[in-house]
Amino acid sequence: MADPRIRQIKIKTGVVKRIAKEKVVYEKEAEQQRNRVQRIKDEGQDEHNIRKQEEVLQESLMMVPDCQRRLMKAYADLKSILETEQDLKENEDYQLAEQVLKDAESQLPEST
Repeated sequence: MADPRIRQIKIKTGVVKRIAKEKVVYEKEAEQQRNRVQRIKDEGQDEHNIRKQEEVLQESLMMVPDCQRRLMKAYADLKSILETEQDLKENEDYQLAEQVLKDAESQLPEST
């Protein structure tokens, strides 16, 4: 039977990867929506259409801090497990988890 600690590391590694990817997607979506709103304004389209597109932009922008918060928690969870399970350092999944933490650091706020 596989070590349950490795299973936890795998699960938490997947969570960090998924949330980091999700955050990037929301940031790109917000940028695209910002450009769309500007284009619509430049074209002088209907005020109602502009407001609706701005609402969509606000929804995308609201998701970024939510992803940020979830990523910080998942990052801390994974880092904590890796610190307590130092004896697994030679394991491939442990090393992958360390790499995922390094990759996710760029998505964390500067104060962390």
